[in-house]
Amino acid sequence: MTLRRSILSVPGHIKKMHHKAASSEADVIMLDLEDSVSKDLKKTARKTVAESLEQIDWGKKTLSVRINGLDTPFAYQDIPEIIRVQSPALQTLVVPKVNNIADIHFVARFLDGLEMDIPNSTFMQIEASIESAQGMANIEQIAKSSNRLISLVFGIADYTASIGARLVSISGHGENEAAIYPGHRWHFALSRIVMAAKANDLLAIDAPFGSFKDNEGLIQSSQLARALGCDGKWAIHPEQLSVINTHFTPLPEDIQKAAQILAASKNSENGAISVNGQMIDRASVRLAQKIWDQATALKPNDAC
Repeated sequence: MTLRRSILSVPGHIKKMHHKAASSEADVIMLDLEDSVSKDLKKTARKTVAESLEQIDWGKKTLSVRINGLDTPFAYQDIPEIIRVQSPALQTLVVPKVNNIADIHFVARFLDGLEMDIPNSTFMQIEASIESAQGMANIEQIAKSSNRLISLVFGIADYTASIGARLVSISGHGENEAAIYPGHRWHFALSRIVMAAKANDLLAIDAPFGSFKDNEGLIQSSQLARALGCDGKWAIHPEQLSVINTHFTPLPEDIQKAAQILAASKNSENGAISVNGQMIDRASVRLAQKIWDQATALKPNDAC
């Protein structure tokens, strides 16, 4: 199991940040070619990311690259240049602003052709960022669009703009929400992403929290996302990683409970499972298996 508790977004054109990210606590490092890179630096960023993929020792890190939107003149250049690097650490391409299944079909077919042309190429997976009302309306179809798809990601800033909601933070990434809304303003949107993801055996990833100096805000944001069923969260600064990893790591009591359920399930012959006097259904067994898989994928000191 590849952990995706924390995904650190790093500007593609700043190589020194790539080196720092390689030694960070992030489960996944996302080298960004999109929003953090100005138009005049797109070519430079693409070249820098390709060099970093080849030259930096990423250790056991998982890498992802966010390409530019398919409605730009950059995405069709991003995909082949990045894929031809053939870095063993690179596992996914993040496709921003996915509005319908055609967006995923295009990238998937493009990858099909590239991989046929590259000897011993890696099967590249896709992550779809949902950032608009149109994308949210089509999310069930998007979630089942390709066997390359592994996650749905909530793009909160562009989604806010898409629906014309009030912008209350400088970054647009979720700060100061309580000042204008009595509750979790993005509960419905995030829950819909989680539902579509889990119905199709995908991961659900929450948006970043914009203020890296607001630790309490990040804690609350992470807790809410985890409570709604998200598997991980993007980060915009290394200082956010410890909090995110903590809140998306199974608690010791959850791991112990999962072990009990799985042991009882293994020993059950008639399908009825009882743990500590409580009947357990098959859905609980599946959840216990996911918790156990995540725990065993962590280092011992993280999982305990």
